[in-house]
Amino acid sequence: MHCSIAQCLEVVGEWWSMLILRDAFLGVTRFDQFQERLGISRNVLNQRLAHLVDAGVLVKIPYNDHPPRHDYRLTDKGRDLWPVVTTMRQWGDKHAAPDGPPLQVTHKACGEISDAVLSCSACGAPIGARDVRAAPGPGAVEPLVGTA
Repeated sequence: MHCSIAQCLEVVGEWWSMLILRDAFLGVTRFDQFQERLGISRNVLNQRLAHLVDAGVLVKIPYNDHPPRHDYRLTDKGRDLWPVVTTMRQWGDKHAAPDGPPLQVTHKACGEISDAVLSCSACGAPIGARDVRAAPGPGAVEPLVGTA
């Protein structure tokens, strides 16, 4: 499908992949740590990690030769998923956490608990779905719904 959202989902749209990324952003790097925190089978975890490595989201860094062991670290491409993971967490906090957020993020620069806010890259104003208009981009191959 010729759609950037579909291409992103191809890489990270599977349940375990997003939870692996969540833990990677929290500092988890080792296979056994992922396995213990997620309660995922070793076989499924191995498949998901291999997929994320193949997609360039994680990189394997050896830390032991005998037996061979690796850290799994976020690449630049992986770190670019921070807003996706953060927005999903904030949605869950708002709509699926009746006792309050299970995790709070503190901005290191000011020390305050913070929520990420989507803003316009040109003027800096906060933006939501009703503040933007979709138009075909340079890679478009078909008209957008409602723009023909």
